Amino acid sequence: MLLTLLIGVAAGLPAAGGTAVAAGPPSYLTMEASYGAGTVSNGWERVERYLDTTSGFRTEGFPADGRGDQDGKRVTYFGGVARPYSGRFLLYSAPGWDTGSRATPVLLVHGANDTADRAWANPGESGGYGCGAMSCPSTGLMQYLSARGHRVFAVGFAHKQGDNLMQAQVVGDAIAVIKAKLGVSKVDLVGWSKGEMSTRAYVSSVKPSWGRPYAGDVRKLITVGGPNGGYDYPYAHGWAHDFSIWPECGGKVNAPSPHAKMTCYGTYTAHPEFSMTPSGGQDNYPGQRQMLARWDGVYGVDGAAQDWYTTYYGGQGFYTSGDGIQAAIDAGSLIKPLHQAGVPSSVTTYLLAGGSPTVVGIFNENRGPSDGVVFVSSALDTTGVATVGGKATVADANHLELGWKSSSASQIASWLAA
Repeated sequence: MLLTLLIGVAAGLPAAGGTAVAAGPPSYLTMEASYGAGTVSNGWERVERYLDTTSGFRTEGFPADGRGDQDGKRVTYFGGVARPYSGRFLLYSAPGWDTGSRATPVLLVHGANDTADRAWANPGESGGYGCGAMSCPSTGLMQYLSARGHRVFAVGFAHKQGDNLMQAQVVGDAIAVIKAKLGVSKVDLVGWSKGEMSTRAYVSSVKPSWGRPYAGDVRKLITVGGPNGGYDYPYAHGWAHDFSIWPECGGKVNAPSPHAKMTCYGTYTAHPEFSMTPSGGQDNYPGQRQMLARWDGVYGVDGAAQDWYTTYYGGQGFYTSGDGIQAAIDAGSLIKPLHQAGVPSSVTTYLLAGGSPTVVGIFNENRGPSDGVVFVSSALDTTGVATVGGKATVADANHLELGWKSSSASQIASWLAA
């Protein structure tokens, strides 16, 4: 569940399959480390760590119990730091990144509580059900596209649930590095789930006050299960959702709660560190809050859930207490600003939705057609999109399967080739 569990150089294209010689990346970017053969896994050829020295980046908040920390090889890539500064990012390069026959390189941008490794290269890296199915493959979209001549890169963010405005700046940084490496003027972007937010914010110049605007360097934007129209899953299904989060209930998932307080096994506790909105001096899930939009006027609210009314609309319920979805939206949703800013007409945009609400291990979104987390109508919402290249629904893919299932990969590849 990627949302709730659930990133001036030489112009012109190199010859197909050739390696371009280009100027280095912008002066505000520093490559701090490079990991190659023997040190990288999951089929990647290289992983590099970069630092953006622009003032404005910061170290974001992490839950104290470590559930949001970097893990596995990512800790190594981030220099042994489990809670990196958000001005640092990883750039993954797939085999054929400098020899592939396709003219325009592809940057893959993963979603919430995820990594570039699991999302794109090894869906089974996190074990059973981590890919949304009973069994998980060991290769993903990276290998699928690379085998078809695409020059594939992926970004890895410092914070798994981080601020989408900062991550949009990182997406621009990753593109700048790719352009410098290959001597190209444009890239194609694929943003999965929460990754749709940072990719769209980048091309729309929705940015922090200190940020850089869109550099005009994206040819195509493909959103995969992205909440283009927002989502309200945590509030509509708050009771079931909270049991996966609240430690007193046995929860361990790195996701925000719609509640400030909850009773588990007779004990009423507060956990501001898991709050969707800033609480108790903590704000560890800004990227989730930025994706919120109300859908109660379209599909209603899950009235079968415990404390359903106070969860969605705010107040004290029998077992929970919270401020409701509107307070969280007012605290910083980006859906309306993204719609108002619009995607430039020069960026051909494609929208892919999943049609199977069958994500293993979660309470699936059941109020309307969905991929288990995001409504189909949200994933296919073209509000503010000037040039729509295509829309499609993969009927047999849920939210997590959208990133790796062959039917989804085939659709993405066909759009990239169009």
